[in-house]
Amino acid sequence: MGLLSRFRRTPAPPVVYADDGTLELLVAAPDPAVADSAVLAGVDADLTRPLLVRHHLVGLPDEAAVERARALLAQDGYTLTVLDGPPFAVRAWRTQVLTAMSASQERSRMAGLAQRLGGDVAGWDALQPAAGPDPSVVSGP
Repeated sequence: MGLLSRFRRTPAPPVVYADDGTLELLVAAPDPAVADSAVLAGVDADLTRPLLVRHHLVGLPDEAAVERARALLAQDGYTLTVLDGPPFAVRAWRTQVLTAMSASQERSRMAGLAQRLGGDVAGWDALQPAAGPDPSVVSGP
């Protein structure tokens, strides 16, 4: 083992969550009149950890609009889940570290995309793994 290899760190694999119902809701931001920074200021959680962030697009008029949204959002790592339709309601989701800046940028981006495709946005929310027992606490004899 060379000297340089001793100092190289292998990056931890990225955390990836799925929108599969196993996570709990941490925060919801359905009202565009409330600043994302204000929404996040009320969160009592570690926002330096990755969360599953979901954006809710509604009123997409047809399957072509849904597929166009899917293709455009996939370029940035989003997965699209169709909830119902027509008109279609979809959820675009990915794992990311959430900041006031990223939330605001993505909210704006989703609003622009939905408008171009003939729909609207119904806000965003973020989910986290369910709180389990603290592994540092030993129980029993």
